[in-house]
Amino acid sequence: MLRISKLTDYATVILAHLAAEPERRFTAAQIASDTGLAAPTVSKLLKQLHRTGLVQSTRGLHGGYLLARPASQITAVHILDALEGPVALTECSGVASQCCIEQTCAVGRAWQRVNRAIRRSLQEITLLELMGLGGRANRPSTLDQGLPLHPGLRVDPATLDPGSSPLEPVASARIESVTPVKPPRTLKREPL
Repeated sequence: MLRISKLTDYATVILAHLAAEPERRFTAAQIASDTGLAAPTVSKLLKQLHRTGLVQSTRGLHGGYLLARPASQITAVHILDALEGPVALTECSGVASQCCIEQTCAVGRAWQRVNRAIRRSLQEITLLELMGLGGRANRPSTLDQGLPLHPGLRVDPATLDPGSSPLEPVASARIESVTPVKPPRTLKREPL
């Protein structure tokens, strides 16, 4: 499953907090208090965000952290690259591939294409949009139009209201097909 780490999620919360008041400098303690994140985690993430050029820091009495550039110029891919490194679904999708079968692999190019598509999609989403303040976050990208939302469920993108997302179909959207999906089996544990 593709999933960002908790630290990347927390870093996005920190960046969004800084973006809410872009001219104000926040201390790590203020950010921790305002966001409910642990102070050591906030400090660690701010150092990493500073190292990667997403935030600026100033020392001293009136010091603190602020965004290094406007939130509209920070994308989801910048955040992921800063915290997790470049998106690479497979070994051969990475910058320095170490795959020993890359030359003879029949599926590598297809995975590389998927990787590029995901990266392009992440480059389209800005920090403002992650905060719900940008205009494009609620519009479907070329990647989500007509894609299944869940195994067996497919929404016709032509029936979506303007500005809605296939990830949250509106009541007027026409469901093209539904295939029953078996619920996962749960194992009963016997008491010891």
